[in-house]
Amino acid sequence: MGCYNSKIVNAPIGKVWQTIRNFHDMSWAAGVVETCDNVGTAKGDQLGARRKLNGVFVETLQGLNDADHVITYSIDEGPGPLATTTGYVGKVRLFSVTDGDKTFVEWSSTWTDSSGGVKEFCDPVYQGVLAALAKKLA
Repeated sequence: MGCYNSKIVNAPIGKVWQTIRNFHDMSWAAGVVETCDNVGTAKGDQLGARRKLNGVFVETLQGLNDADHVITYSIDEGPGPLATTTGYVGKVRLFSVTDGDKTFVEWSSTWTDSSGGVKEFCDPVYQGVLAALAKKLA
């Protein structure tokens, strides 16, 4: 079970990475993520950092790899089908597109158990976030 979404962003990988790597800053996703509140004391680049998105999604930073441009996180609480989903892990991964100095952004997720509807619920969110990122860096 999982989601997979991707987008080409018209910006170099370094610029895209600096835009998204702070787990506590999703200002680049305006229109999709209206609020991003820190939960706890960990900084946005420390494993275990927690955030609450739009007042309903509680997420924890599980991995941050600057060399490979990868962020992994868990969704610990969420609305709709996420309320009964366990083992949800999201992954954002960047790849350099040398033709035109662009970035391929891959956003995927998996989960271990659900009562259903997670993919249908999450895919539009990820598509919206990727579109917002591309627009911000255009």
